[in-house]
Amino acid sequence: MLEASAVSERRACRLAGLSRDAFRHPPEPAPATQALSARIIELAQVRRRFGYRRLHDLLRLEYPTVNHKKVYRLYREANLAVRRRKKIRRPPGERQALAPAAAPNAVWSMDFVSDALANGRRLKCLTVADDFTHECVNITVDHGISGAYVVRALDQAARFRGYPRAVRTDHGPEFTSRVFIAWTQQHGIAHLLIEPGRPMQNGYIESFNGKFRDECLNEHWFTSLAQARDVINEWRRDDNEVRPHSSCGRIPPAQFAANHRIQIHQPKVPFNPGLSQ
Repeated sequence: MLEASAVSERRACRLAGLSRDAFRHPPEPAPATQALSARIIELAQVRRRFGYRRLHDLLRLEYPTVNHKKVYRLYREANLAVRRRKKIRRPPGERQALAPAAAPNAVWSMDFVSDALANGRRLKCLTVADDFTHECVNITVDHGISGAYVVRALDQAARFRGYPRAVRTDHGPEFTSRVFIAWTQQHGIAHLLIEPGRPMQNGYIESFNGKFRDECLNEHWFTSLAQARDVINEWRRDDNEVRPHSSCGRIPPAQFAANHRIQIHQPKVPFNPGLSQ
């Protein structure tokens, strides 16, 4: 109105229902809001595939009174929206229900992820995940991993967690070798083989590997095997102990597993009808 007509500032503010003080002094965010916005930007730059909900999960301890709606508003103002991936549409006949595990160590899913060093030398990563707790049991990194190497890595992981009741794999030569089959028979472990060409029958590890590529392998440039092992091991620790997972109730998998252990070891109080009266 001021630019298009000769109306005074006082009359223009009255017609717009705006105080002259508000017109002359635009609102500025409070220091606490500015600090929260800076923290959101800082976390988003470190965890580039996190949306506002997962960022809010990480901020709960630092800002317990801030709800997800305020985080979303500041997230949008900072233009931090994550680019959506295009989903591959498959015919309904290709999909097969993946039976969920009922307890920790019930099923371990495993697969391989490939990468390369800066000099072009190949890196091979064996990823192992617990289907129930969604913890990353182990990530073995080397230039080459045979069936015997797989067995040694699983034995090492079992020292701390115990052996699983079943393992789910594809038909890779490492998983169909005599050494691996003998290992499953020796420890009484069921070997669940998916159908050839049906990777979504091993959906838990496929989902984990996609996250592993996006958040770790694609974000680092490895110059040596030792550096790759250190970075990947730190990423695994962060994924298990810090990163909230929606499938675990928006808490880290290690905390989810600890809560489950406490729950199953709590003594059950017998029901007494006289106490309810």
